[in-house]
Amino acid sequence: MNSGIKLQIVTGLSGSGKTIALHTLEDMGYYCIDNLPVSLLEAVALHLTSEPEPIFCKTAVGIDARSQPSQIPRLPALVDNMRKQGIECTMLFLDAQPDTLIKRFSETRRKHPLTDGKQSLDEAILHERELLQPLNNTADLRIDTSHTNQHELRDLIRSRISGADDNASILFESFGFKHGVPRDADFVFDVRCLPNPHWQSELRHLSGRDKPVADFLDAQDETHQMMADLKGFFDRWIPTFEADGRSYLTIAIGCTGGQHRSVYLVEQLTQHFKDQGMQVVSRHRELS
Repeated sequence: MNSGIKLQIVTGLSGSGKTIALHTLEDMGYYCIDNLPVSLLEAVALHLTSEPEPIFCKTAVGIDARSQPSQIPRLPALVDNMRKQGIECTMLFLDAQPDTLIKRFSETRRKHPLTDGKQSLDEAILHERELLQPLNNTADLRIDTSHTNQHELRDLIRSRISGADDNASILFESFGFKHGVPRDADFVFDVRCLPNPHWQSELRHLSGRDKPVADFLDAQDETHQMMADLKGFFDRWIPTFEADGRSYLTIAIGCTGGQHRSVYLVEQLTQHFKDQGMQVVSRHRELS
């Protein structure tokens, strides 16, 4: 049974971009409710199913550590129950590195909701992460905003939560290992074994989007072997994840600096799956 109602839950760490996410969803036509207590979520679900007014067909609610911390572990079970009622319910979890969160709170001079006379800011961030871990473990989509500004986050949410079709939304993301592995990836592939255009002086200042770099990598047998293996893996397993009900997949491809090899492969993989009619977006973290 499908009621035709979409409920998007937005949660995550304070300072990670939840307000931006809700504003973006509102621009996409969602009716948004911020800081909803977990205990009221069942009442919202009942209202959505009993009075399916058009304005509520796409609803988004923000739930975080301000909202009855003791009730947070109940949320995954509530989500499962709503799905049984025919509500298309998905959970977005926004995260960021502690250093990034501390910097954001320092720049905005906002108070973290869990700080008090007994907890410092870094302790409050750690406490909040522990409280929300059950939601991070069960979220349908995780986005690490450590390397993402507010404009990039808006674009990323629009592209991933588009509702264009019933297939999984797939993000191919390039990154550089020297800048850290993406924390929100479902799969991480290391392509540092491929020949590195960085060592060609005429290619060093370019990226994997540029034709000279693409031509260099396309001339390497190892590149074709890597590409064939990656395409074969995802051709085989993406349909299986979709059949299992997965709505989102984040696939990270990393090289040393995130400028040449990983960028080229992400561009090629994105085009390959777009040609198959799949809902695919790409992001180049180090080129942003």
